[in-house]
Amino acid sequence: MKYILPSLTAAALIASCSAGYAQSTPNPTTALIDDAVIAEVREFLDAPIVWKSIVARNKQTADLSQDQIEALDTQWREEREADEQPIVASVLTSPLSSYLTRIQASNLGLFSEMFVIDSVGLNVGQSATTSDYWQGDEAKFQKTYPVGPDAIFIDEAEFNEGTGTWRAQLNMTLTDPDGNSIGAATIEINLTELQRRKLLGLNS
Repeated sequence: MKYILPSLTAAALIASCSAGYAQSTPNPTTALIDDAVIAEVREFLDAPIVWKSIVARNKQTADLSQDQIEALDTQWREEREADEQPIVASVLTSPLSSYLTRIQASNLGLFSEMFVIDSVGLNVGQSATTSDYWQGDEAKFQKTYPVGPDAIFIDEAEFNEGTGTWRAQLNMTLTDPDGNSIGAATIEINLTELQRRKLLGLNS
């Protein structure tokens, strides 16, 4: 069952039916993120560019103290408001970030954000600038990487007033080819779009 990479014709049909579905269907819920959707996400995250990037970053950050991690997070937040952004730029221009950005763009609105996290909770790659650099104090990390290689945590659905869509974050532990936990990923899914695709039967 596939919900990724619909044709442009299907995308146009989705857009044309948006108003009707908004009026005739209930608000989408996280139940839409079923095993098939999770499997699709795992498929594009199970790529050498993903696990090699995390493993390389883990070697750099493994010995960081908590104070150093928080200092990096503070610098990230400050850089978001500054002209010079060395840390932000180093992450956003990485090969992994380019890969995630391409995946997000090619799925025509199904994903609204995605980022990959190393073993201490710092971002390794992302499709857009996040508000913070360190995710280690948040459920997206605490309920995945420390739990084990098969851990999945789906956060509560939230309504985005700017886009008029419901969204939810799918979070999961990431592993290397040997099955060892190396980090985590957060994929924010546009539930409104996912619901439309399911209702239209875009499952192949």
